Amino acid sequence: MWFKHALVCAFVLFSVLGCSEKRIDTKPTINIWHWMTDRDPAFQELAKKYEVLTGVRVNFELYAPSEAYSQKIRAAAQGMNLPDIFGILGEKRDFVSFIKAGHILDLTPYMEANANNWKNNFFPKALAVNEFAPGNSYGINPGIFGAPIDIMTIQMVYNKKLFSQLGFDPNRPPKTMQEFLDMGAKIKAAGMQGLVSGWGEVWMIDCLANNYAFNIMGEDKVLATIRGEVPYTDPDWIKVFDIFKQMNDSGVLAQGIVTMINKSAEQLFANEKAVFAFNGSWCVNVYKGMNPHLEYGVMLPPQASSEHPMAIWGGAGSSFMVNAHSRNKEEAVKFLTWLTDQDQQVYLAQVTNNLPANKSSLSKIPEILAQFAREMDYATHPNVWGNSEFSLVIEAFDYGIQSIIIGEKTPEQVAIDVQKIKERELAKKR
Repeated sequence: MWFKHALVCAFVLFSVLGCSEKRIDTKPTINIWHWMTDRDPAFQELAKKYEVLTGVRVNFELYAPSEAYSQKIRAAAQGMNLPDIFGILGEKRDFVSFIKAGHILDLTPYMEANANNWKNNFFPKALAVNEFAPGNSYGINPGIFGAPIDIMTIQMVYNKKLFSQLGFDPNRPPKTMQEFLDMGAKIKAAGMQGLVSGWGEVWMIDCLANNYAFNIMGEDKVLATIRGEVPYTDPDWIKVFDIFKQMNDSGVLAQGIVTMINKSAEQLFANEKAVFAFNGSWCVNVYKGMNPHLEYGVMLPPQASSEHPMAIWGGAGSSFMVNAHSRNKEEAVKFLTWLTDQDQQVYLAQVTNNLPANKSSLSKIPEILAQFAREMDYATHPNVWGNSEFSLVIEAFDYGIQSIIIGEKTPEQVAIDVQKIKERELAKKR
């Protein structure tokens, strides 16, 4: 009798343990690949917190530098072994290729659930980077295919201490191009460097030039140029190219800016060797590490025209996508919803000095970061234009501006060169 009783007890115990083991197994592990070295410690802390709250383990895996990460993502896509959550680096066409291959989950139903609850958390212009409108030129079904975890804007910063030394009002940065150019003589006479930026990395030249194109001719004409309806030899484009000649002639540009990498530019500005810098909101974290006592402010690039508003590049800084083939996609969406909620966004901003994508978080972040975020209304980005310029045209455009700055070519000559390449690329497409 006791033997039968022991067997029953053993069976019950085994069943209980088996059920317990089974319950544990139902909690998945969410695997996330990323490239953000500066954010990895914060991600690991949030992963621990999420596991305590939900029992779901989150495994952040860092792959750096970004080139190595991109190669890994492409290889994983080809092998159909992408993680549950990942990001995509590169141009809009790279993003599109992943969507068309069926690798990315459409987040629209989740974003719009409960009266757009998740969607309304974000800055609209941050969300737009991952959104495709009806009738978009990429042939993607309308929808939202990624969740921004932070935002960025690229603007100018100025050193308040050097402003005072030069006799300028540290609380009144230049608002017009003429005011900016007029400062060049004083900067040069004082033996200081004016504007520093990573213009050796030509995409930053492209960024500022596009800012002025929007300011001088407006968005419609810029996009018409990309579509091939307006030539780069148009007088308005000549004005854009001429801005860089004017800046160089005035002495407001730092020496050697056309070969300067952004890390060198950041060091010059952080060490108070330059009055201005053209940089993104990520610089807050960089400058803090280089010089915690640096006194500086944020400003829009000075307007060259009053015809149209000034534009800046901005929107989602980094975004995560959900693998459409993942067995854990529902849990992955839940985690991204939590990660982009206010408390987690504030934590990431405070720890990493990156701007939160959640618009409700601004009141709880450092003031210098908030200054970058307040100009989001001026933000635009090639990824939201719906049309992409040919890579060879962009290359000729950016290197052409470099040649203007060093005096090799005139604005008119560069315009002709760029238009020739544009016409050649259009002919190939036809």
